[in-house]
Amino acid sequence: MNIKNLTQNKIIKKIFELILIIVGLELIAMSVTMFFAPHSIAAGGATGVSILFNELFKIPLAATLFVFNVIMLVLSYIFLDKVTTAKITFGSVTLPILIALTPNIMVIKNILLSDIIGSIIFGVGLSILYRHDTPSGGTTVPPMIFKKYFHIRNANSLFVIDAIVCLGNIFVSGFETFFLAILSVGISTIVINYIETGVIKKQVIYVMSETKIEEIKQALAYDIEAGGTVFNVQGMYSNDHKQMLMIVTETQNYGHFLNIIQGIDPDAFILADTMAEVHNGNI
Repeated sequence: MNIKNLTQNKIIKKIFELILIIVGLELIAMSVTMFFAPHSIAAGGATGVSILFNELFKIPLAATLFVFNVIMLVLSYIFLDKVTTAKITFGSVTLPILIALTPNIMVIKNILLSDIIGSIIFGVGLSILYRHDTPSGGTTVPPMIFKKYFHIRNANSLFVIDAIVCLGNIFVSGFETFFLAILSVGISTIVINYIETGVIKKQVIYVMSETKIEEIKQALAYDIEAGGTVFNVQGMYSNDHKQMLMIVTETQNYGHFLNIIQGIDPDAFILADTMAEVHNGNI
């Protein structure tokens, strides 16, 4: 492949990545304008602050979010660095624009259902941004500052900030929206974790047998196609040298694998764990 084709592929990849980032930001905008704001649910973050200000002072969501994000950009430039500021600028500017362009309508009248659906959409949008290392600005800036100067973990300070925003619901809309905001944060976190680590997970199985490791290998290789490799291991107390078989397969195959192994050697040592992702190669 020549240099021109490589350059074109990079450009296409960048354009595709940009489109995905915009889709992620639009999903966040939709969750705010169509699911959270119509029911006055401020579920943390800069968008939550915007909803609180909208309820208190009737200031448009996009206007509050834009001003808040600009302030955060200034703080980032002063206390962090130019690279970090440049990275969060796109999301900080684009999200308020998308919120201004997205219709502010109540899609679902049931407040609980609206909160759940909105949280899922918000989580999907945010996970897309995380995948492409594109922060949306806003309340992601203070945690980075606290980490740099006070060595406080980002997750801890972000949790405190989101908690404060969620508490604002009590004084603005009441306890019902406060609990719904807490629920929203929980659902969004679960969605992000599932997407970040992969919804379709793999199972890794470690097997050791005193006398039948070869028979187990042959049976598994014949029965089900799966990636595997053999390690030479040594017992911690006995110092005996043995072989350990490691197999990576689909989660739904685990029960079948277990039956095969225990059918050959009921005393076989079996250790299983769930893998978030497997990339490249045959093991």
